[in-house]
Amino acid sequence: MKLPENLFKKRLGEDGVQFGLWLGMCSPVAAELCACAGFDWLLIDAEHAPNDLRSVLRQLQAIEGSGTQAIARVADGDPTRVKRYLDAGAQSLLVPMVDTAEQAEALAAAVRYPPRGVRGLATSITRASRWTQIENYAAQAESQICLIVQAETVTGLDNLKAIAAVDGVDSVFIGPSDLSASMGYLGQPNHPEVQAAVAQALRDIAASGKAPGTLAGSPEAVRTHTANGAKFLGIGSDTALLANASKGLLSSAAG
Repeated sequence: MKLPENLFKKRLGEDGVQFGLWLGMCSPVAAELCACAGFDWLLIDAEHAPNDLRSVLRQLQAIEGSGTQAIARVADGDPTRVKRYLDAGAQSLLVPMVDTAEQAEALAAAVRYPPRGVRGLATSITRASRWTQIENYAAQAESQICLIVQAETVTGLDNLKAIAAVDGVDSVFIGPSDLSASMGYLGQPNHPEVQAAVAQALRDIAASGKAPGTLAGSPEAVRTHTANGAKFLGIGSDTALLANASKGLLSSAAG
């Protein structure tokens, strides 16, 4: 059995932008439905959504085989948590609140087996290796793991170039919501100063040779972020789609 190719990671180095959706409903049915829509990637959120490892696993299984690539956002950068998500079969991880190069280096070690890292090895009981059905999983795993670190504070932006320079970091994602709070514009991610900071950050990440990503809530934002070098963009969430469609349906029926 072959190790699955991480097409999301591969395409970060190619021309074009990958569009994706946040999954916050903790539902494998919703994940499968969104995968059928044809998004390039779906992000299973275990930072703010009430996902646990088992619900993340079920969504990874629901997405697999659809052609859509799965990303899992862990709650934090704890190496044990990172290990367990990788063992469950996640190949792309987004880690929030990375403020320093030292944090990024620790994460790069967490996703790698020794001697290059500290990830624990137990292939016989892990889905990642398909329970040892993937030959030489441990030797191949790193090539298909994509580490995305999330810079979303003023401190993170101050250290952005050093973070992006860390070997093992494939991409840096700029989180505009927390960045707006850090900049003193709580709840205003579209404030001109916040968006100017996002634009500069995307350019700096691209100049470093790493793949930039962020959120884009409108076609105009897609064009702007793409022009600044973004290689992947989150353009919505399953929760927002359902909430907005539900309200719209009721409103249209009520006249």
